[in-house]
Amino acid sequence: MNKQKRQAVIAGNWKMNKTPAETTALINEIKPLVANADCGVVVCVPFVDLHAALDAAKGSNVKVGAQNCHFEKSGAFTGEISADMLKEMGVEYVIIGHSERRTYFGETDVTVNKRTLAALNSGLKVILCVGEYLEQREQGVTAELVSMQTKIALMGVTAEQLKNVIIAYEPVWAIGTGKTATAEQANEVNAVIRATVAELYGADVAETVTVQYGGSMKASNADELLAQPDVDGGLIGGASLVAEDFAAIVKAASK
Repeated sequence: MNKQKRQAVIAGNWKMNKTPAETTALINEIKPLVANADCGVVVCVPFVDLHAALDAAKGSNVKVGAQNCHFEKSGAFTGEISADMLKEMGVEYVIIGHSERRTYFGETDVTVNKRTLAALNSGLKVILCVGEYLEQREQGVTAELVSMQTKIALMGVTAEQLKNVIIAYEPVWAIGTGKTATAEQANEVNAVIRATVAELYGADVAETVTVQYGGSMKASNADELLAQPDVDGGLIGGASLVAEDFAAIVKAASK
């Protein structure tokens, strides 16, 4: 991390977990543990939990995010939620392009770009996910693939809007599998992402962009990962559902 140039951010992605009542309880448990954090703290919860999360987080340093949004403002898109709806609720962040959305729900680089623009245009902050499958890593195309995903996702995003974008590198082979990229592997790809941003916006701008690691970061490996120069925080899955584990990662990012 380089906190002199950019903020470290730890964001929990709760995925499809927790009822509204459980959300209130978990955030109330998390708040005192992260109250003195020297990094950004975000919890991204299911749509039905957003009201509970916003109420529970009120007055604390915990920010609330959604896990997706649609690219249209309104229309015949049954089951979808627009960025404007999230913004009016008081939601601050939204995850876009998570590998599970790409894998299970058919999202493409193009729709990720459209969702990113919709979210930014509505005033939301975007946690933009990119990453490769195991087969692609074994084929040696990780750098090209992640660079391409980043370029397409950021098409039409201005340098001013980029201030509201966090990029999360999530190797798909390390999500929910217990496998983790080594600290060096994580830093190597995060550096590729930063170089891609530099190509698009210039080196000075790229140095200000927060680039997270999002593949099975947990309390036991957070220190090593976050010590890397280009790892500026984490997008946390399973560990974000346990207050003490999440707080331990926040503590590692606060050093």
